[in-house]
This record gives sequence, C-alpha cells and structure tokens, in this order.
Amino acid sequence: MSHRKSREKDKSVLVIGLGRFGSSLALELMNYGWEVLAVDSNPRRVQRYSESLTHTVVADATDEEALRQIGAEQFTRAVVAIGTHLEESILCTSLLVDLDIDLIWAKATSRRHGRILEQVGAHRVVLPEHDMGERVAHLMSGRVLDYVEIEEGFSLIKTPTPRRLQGVPLGESGIRKEYGITVVSVKHSGQPFTYATQQTVLDSGDLIVVAGRTHDVDRFAEVR
Repeated sequence: MSHRKSREKDKSVLVIGLGRFGSSLALELMNYGWEVLAVDSNPRRVQRYSESLTHTVVADATDEEALRQIGAEQFTRAVVAIGTHLEESILCTSLLVDLDIDLIWAKATSRRHGRILEQVGAHRVVLPEHDMGERVAHLMSGRVLDYVEIEEGFSLIKTPTPRRLQGVPLGESGIRKEYGITVVSVKHSGQPFTYATQQTVLDSGDLIVVAGRTHDVDRFAEVR
C-alpha cells in the first residue's frame, strides 16, 4: 500500500490497537471511505478484522523497527487505540512522534494518562470511557436530552425549553446575563433545528441547544 504524506486529501489512517475502541473506530472510518491499516499484537484480533478493513497486520507497535517495516512513517494520520497498557500506549505514541506523523490521536484511560500522552507529543487525546460516563451522568439528570463537552470546561446541551424562556424574544430574556449561557439553536415543534437569534421566541414544545461553561450549563439545566 503506497502512501504519500504530501497528499492533502489523503484518506488513509494507521490504527494501532483493535480492542473495542480501535475496532469500532476503524470500521466507522471504513464506512466513511477511508483506507485503514490496523495493527495489533494479538493474531486473533487481526484475523477477526482481516476481511473488514483495508489491511491488518500482526506487529508490536512499541518496536520502532516493526513500525518502520509496516510503513508507519508514510501515514499522515495515526490513532493509538491501545487499551489499558499505559506504558505501551505512551511508548507507541512517542515512536509515532519520532516518525514525524502529522496528526496523532491517542486514547487515554484517565486524565493523567492523557496529560502524559500530550507531553510525549500526541496532538489529540480522547478519553472514551470518561467522556461517556460524564455524558450518561448528564443524561440521567432528566432535563438534558443530549450532552457534548467541546473541551474541558465548555459544553453543549440539548434540553426542553424551560418556562422561564417561553413567550419572550431571547434578546429580552436576560438569560445570558443571568446564567452565562447562550441559546445557539432551536427546534420548534414539528420543524428541524435552526439557528436561534435575539428575536427568536420560544414555546413550551420547543427544544433548544445551549452552549456555555460546563458549570453554567449544568446550572441552567435545572431551570424549569
């Protein structure tokens, strides 16, 4: 498989680790038309996905020579999806940095693990278990219908319109001054989501998307 790092629209990616996160990610990328080279040290995992992914290889991704043999340095993007083996995750990420890969995503199992990955050179760090746990906790509150943390400390939620906002233009509601949040989108009953403006008037059946600092968003979600 030939890869040229100069291709701006290159849609090939190296995925290291075929556990639950890595395999799910690799399969989704395939669905979006990407070419995936997946690497795992477990032959059974590699065999399981050999017909579903573009290429699968049994290799030790903590060995620089093994990475060179599979052509890792030819990729512009790589994902380190190694699970609970922190040392292997960190070492693999460091080796990919040494190979000068343009964009390295790495899975972390904790914020401390994530900080270390960033320190060794990962460009993006994801904490799937932590993020999902936080999302479910917000959804269980009852008022929040969806929750996304854009970055640490800043979030979006989808929630029913509280009575406090019904019947008056958003620009006159004083909601930003009172709660420090912004209503960015609205779904009127029977209609698709659209942008919210200062003139938007909300009704009881509307859904809204709210953005702001996480603690402000959480506080607003309690408004009835």
